[in-house]
Amino acid sequence: MTERDPKTSAFQRLIWPLRLTRLGMVAERLVRSFWPVWTLLFVLLAAAAFGAGSLLPPSWGWPALGITALILLVFVAYGVRHYRHPTRDEALVRLDSTMPGRPITTLMDTPAVGGDDPASRSVWAAHVRRMADRAASARAPEPDLRLSQRDPYALRYIGATAIAMALMFGAFSRVGEVGEVPLGAGAATASSGPSWEGWVEPPLYTGLPSLYLNDITADQFEAPLGSEITFRAYGAPGDITLRTDIGQMPDLDPDAYAQTIVMEQGGTLAVDGPGGREWRVIVRPDQPPTVALEGEVEGEPPGAMEFGFTASDDYGVRSGTATIRLNLNAVDRRYGLALDPEPREPVVLDLPMPFRGNRDEFTEVVLEDLSQHPFANLPITLTLTVNDDAGQIATVSYDVDRLPGQRFFDPMANALIELRRDILWNRDNAGRSARLLRAMTHLPEPGLPEGVYLSLRSAIQRLESAIDLVSLEVQEDVAEILWEAALELEFGDLASALDRLRRAQERLEEAMRQGASEEEIAELMQEMREAMDDYMQELADNTEFGDDTDQPDQGDGERMEMSSADLDAMLERIQELMEEGRMAEAMELLQQLQELLENMEITQGEGGGDGPQTPGQQAMEGLQDTLRGQQGLSDDSFQELQDQFNPNRPGQQSEQQGQAPQGNQQGQDGENPGQGQGGENEQGGGSLAERQEELRRQLEEQARRLPGTGTEAGDEALDQLEGAGRAMEEAAEALERGDIAEALDLQSEAMEAIREGMTQLGEALAQEQGAEPGQGQAEGNMAESRPLQDPLGRQAGNNGAFGSDEEGSIGGEEARRRARELLDLLRDRAAEQGRPEIELDYLRRLLDQF
Repeated sequence: MTERDPKTSAFQRLIWPLRLTRLGMVAERLVRSFWPVWTLLFVLLAAAAFGAGSLLPPSWGWPALGITALILLVFVAYGVRHYRHPTRDEALVRLDSTMPGRPITTLMDTPAVGGDDPASRSVWAAHVRRMADRAASARAPEPDLRLSQRDPYALRYIGATAIAMALMFGAFSRVGEVGEVPLGAGAATASSGPSWEGWVEPPLYTGLPSLYLNDITADQFEAPLGSEITFRAYGAPGDITLRTDIGQMPDLDPDAYAQTIVMEQGGTLAVDGPGGREWRVIVRPDQPPTVALEGEVEGEPPGAMEFGFTASDDYGVRSGTATIRLNLNAVDRRYGLALDPEPREPVVLDLPMPFRGNRDEFTEVVLEDLSQHPFANLPITLTLTVNDDAGQIATVSYDVDRLPGQRFFDPMANALIELRRDILWNRDNAGRSARLLRAMTHLPEPGLPEGVYLSLRSAIQRLESAIDLVSLEVQEDVAEILWEAALELEFGDLASALDRLRRAQERLEEAMRQGASEEEIAELMQEMREAMDDYMQELADNTEFGDDTDQPDQGDGERMEMSSADLDAMLERIQELMEEGRMAEAMELLQQLQELLENMEITQGEGGGDGPQTPGQQAMEGLQDTLRGQQGLSDDSFQELQDQFNPNRPGQQSEQQGQAPQGNQQGQDGENPGQGQGGENEQGGGSLAERQEELRRQLEEQARRLPGTGTEAGDEALDQLEGAGRAMEEAAEALERGDIAEALDLQSEAMEAIREGMTQLGEALAQEQGAEPGQGQAEGNMAESRPLQDPLGRQAGNNGAFGSDEEGSIGGEEARRRARELLDLLRDRAAEQGRPEIELDYLRRLLDQF
């Protein structure tokens, strides 16, 4: 086969892809050159489809056509000038650029050197064959019809949108009207004769489409009341006339191009003349809107009013209001309400409307706080009013027993609110209210705040100084003073947690007496829970022991001990009794709870009650916890090593079945076997390697926040902790690969490093405080940095197990300190309600011995 055969075959296969590529380039250049032409044509066609030609005044017909044609010619000339027809070579380059390696260029090339060398010719022939095969698979690229560079303002979309709207809503049969525009004033189109057309346009708020009278072939049609009928006649005046009784006919104006009639009723609509028609017009009724209250008018604590409503209309509700008036017939006319009330404007609230969607039918909620209004907590009449766009109104009224507002459960605050209501009811109550205020402040209660007392005295002076004629300004000022005083009594900040607890209890009792709603009861119960938690926390923070001994308290009587879970259970029981309506039993149980809380004593927990800890104390305690956790993990590792070498040891079989050996179900401190001294990790908390890695991360976090750095002792402590972290990391790797013996040695090394780091940290903290190491606060921390021992005085060996050490046995002051630590630990764990009940029972029995 000759060298030209692959090229010839490839170029024969490129004929159609090349033609298609060239046609695509033609389309690209036509679109880019003539896009203003087709944009203008689309706009003109759309305008004609919507009847723009018939809207032009008669004298504007030919000038408009001439200007449009001139603009079109300019756009065409612009396109012809910028259009350049693509050549065959340009098409080849475009097609070649779409394939890797440009095979067409290769087929058209010849070797520059090596033409006489047979080996070079052979290599070139092989390369040509590969390029020929690649060129044979050529596909014509898609034309790039984007015009963003030529039309940066996207004007082409105006034409596209216009033609799309014309296709959907226009009538291309009306394009011919452009040529029928009269040539002069009053001139008729003699070629077509008289003609007419008309439209029925419903009110905009209905959302209904317009009707084209020429397309209505039935004898009748339906339209909403208020629709506009537009009629246009073409031809000599009087050839075509309109006759109707559905609305008032406008005065005939010979120069008027169209007549408009507003539909006021149903009737007949007729066109007299050539092509005339007659229809029976039926009025589509516009239904009035409706509105109704959804549910009841309820209170939203602390003082808001909430109610729902449902409104509907066939074309949509426009707006609405809620009007609140005093229901005087339902008011209990006693005391300060015995007088006739002063005239007061009703409260008018705008009803909320949907922001999205239609308003044909919807449900919304009104939420408003009217606690300070004179109508608050009094019977009212609620009137809901809605209207539609046609001006139709719907009104409905409801009697409400009480306008929800702020409820005051403190007795004195409630009394002040009643006096405020009387003053706002009628200013003639000023004298009576002043006398009652004087009686309330004559011998005030011991807990009355000084600011409240002074405010009430100021209100008394204002009322008595204008007793004969209380102005509106004095009325509003006194009402504001009484409102602020009541708020202070009801919600004012109390310094004592016990006072807050007592106030919460009193408010809850008063709410039960007044028959408060479930929402208000739930809010007061939550307030009492929070006050009880604050009170218990204050007791825990401020409790101090009377001496430093661990002797049991010698009380004269029995002490009742209750946990926080018991207190929560009592609160739950109180709430259940109130929900069941057993108020007497609920109040009795509430009194018992109050007595228990006031007589409660909380034992001192770990950390004491001497105020917040310093960063040094926190760091030392964190290192102690980590050391205890590491000791517990070392014990578990040693137990695992024993299991490997002695799988049949006593109790092993029962442990494998998930049962602890008899007699070892609980440790000395109530923990499960395998738990460290500090209770940091349990056997079920993950594998030994995972627990070791968790301790390493814990130590690393503590090292980053270690105080005292920058001093010699502080830097030494940091170095020791970093060494402990490396030993822990290597121990985790040893546990991961099953080398428990090596892991035990590394764990012992880590514990020694932690102890040394704690010793150095104690010295650094003592230097910062200006004391010698071992004195003051650091002395207690230094005591914790001694080698870890069990409660019997045995020190841990290098492998992490405990052994007897007579020299290290504790006694004297050290024994009392260690016993005190154990007692604190037992009390702390007994206070953790999340522990199993069997463990809590064991801890309580241990504490009973002390």
